[in-house]
Amino acid sequence: MRTPPAVEDLLRDLAPQVLGTLVRRHGAFDACEDAVQEALLAAAVQWPGEGVPENPRGWLLTVATRRLTDQWRSERARRDREAAVAADEPAEPGPDEHRAADRDDTLTLLFLCCHPALSPSSQVALTLRAVGGLTTAQVARAFLVPEATMAQRISRAKQKIKAAGARFAAPPPDERDERLRAVLHTLYLIFNEGYTASSGPDLRRADLTAEAIRLARALHRLLPGDGEATGLLALMLLTDARRAARTAGGGLLVPLTEQDRTLWDPEQIREGAELITDALTWSPPGPYQVQAAIAAVHAEAARPQDTDWPQILALYRVLAHLAPNPMVTLNEAVALAMVDGPSAGLDLLRALDGDTRMEGHHRLAAVRAHLLEAAGDAPAAREAYRDAARGTTSLPERRYLESRAARLNEGDSDGKA
Repeated sequence: MRTPPAVEDLLRDLAPQVLGTLVRRHGAFDACEDAVQEALLAAAVQWPGEGVPENPRGWLLTVATRRLTDQWRSERARRDREAAVAADEPAEPGPDEHRAADRDDTLTLLFLCCHPALSPSSQVALTLRAVGGLTTAQVARAFLVPEATMAQRISRAKQKIKAAGARFAAPPPDERDERLRAVLHTLYLIFNEGYTASSGPDLRRADLTAEAIRLARALHRLLPGDGEATGLLALMLLTDARRAARTAGGGLLVPLTEQDRTLWDPEQIREGAELITDALTWSPPGPYQVQAAIAAVHAEAARPQDTDWPQILALYRVLAHLAPNPMVTLNEAVALAMVDGPSAGLDLLRALDGDTRMEGHHRLAAVRAHLLEAAGDAPAAREAYRDAARGTTSLPERRYLESRAARLNEGDSDGKA
C-alpha cells in the first residue's frame, strides 16, 4: 500500500529532526540512523490506517529509541551502553529534553552526510537516506541500481564516517565554508540527476528533483543569509519550472529554444527570480547565484528570439572566472555563438579538445553538432550528432540526438533530389 503524500512529506520533514535528537543523546550515528529508518517504516505502515499521532515527532523518537535499545540489548558486549540508553528513556521528558528535541539538526546532519571522507556518490546516497528520509529501496530505484548495491554503499559510507572520527557537531569555523560547498554540491548533484537522468528510459526523475528542492528549501531556511544557499534554491526553481515543456509526444526531448513557454511554471519562475534578485543585492556573487541569474534571464524571455544573449554571455564569462570547468565552457560557447555566430562558438570549443575531463563525454559532441548545423555544415553535424548519441546512456537524449542526425540525412536527400 502506498503511503499518502501528506504522510510521506511529514515523515521526510521529521526524519532529520528525529535522527539529530537520537544522535545527540546516544552517539553512534550508524546505529541511530538504522533505528530511525525502522521507525519511519513503522509509521508509514501504521499512520495511514490509524491516523497521525498528536505528537508525530515524539512517536517516531520513542519508536526509534526502542529499536535502538533492542539492538544494543541483543549485543552482550554493550550491556553498559544498554543501561545508559534505558536510563535515557523517561516516560515524561524534562524541560531540557524538550528543548533538545525541538532543536533542528538538519544542517548538522547535512554536514555529517557530506563529510570529506566520503565520495560524492556516497554523500548523495547518505544524504537522501539520513536527511531526506528515503528508504534504501527508494534511493536504489532513483539511481537504477539494485537495493543490495545501494545498501552496501550506504553501509560503507557510515563506516567511513565512524572511522574518520566524525563528530555530530557543526564543523570548525576554518572548515565551515569548504564543508558548506560540499553540501551545496551534493544537493546540486541530486537535482541534476533528477532533472536529466544520466541513464535509463526517462529524461527526468521527479522524485529526485522534488527531494533536492525540498532539501534546498530547508537549507535556505536554516541559512537565510547565505547567498549561495539562496542561489542554489533559485537555480533549482527556475530550472525545474521548465519541466513540463522539456518533452514532446513519445518522451522526445525538446531543446530550450523550441519549448512551448506557456507550459513553464510561472509561480516557480516568480519565486526563483525574486530569490536571486534579492540575493544579488546583498551577497557577493557565487557560482550558484550566477547560474540562477542566467536561468532568470532565460525565464524572462516570452519567446526564444527575445532572449538577452549578450547578458547571458557576460554572465557565463563571470561564471568561468568564478568556477572554471568544461561544462561552463560548453555553455559559454553556445551563448557566444548566439551573439557572434556559430564559428565563434566552434572556435571556443576547440579549447576543450585536449581536456581529459571531456574524454568520452557526449555533451561536447552534442554542442559541436548543434553549432556545426547552425554553421551550415550538415555532414560534419550529422557525424557529431551520431558520436554524441553513441556516448550517452540516457535513452531520451539518444533518441533526440539520433533524430537530429536523421533530419540532416533527410535534408541531404531533399537537396540531391
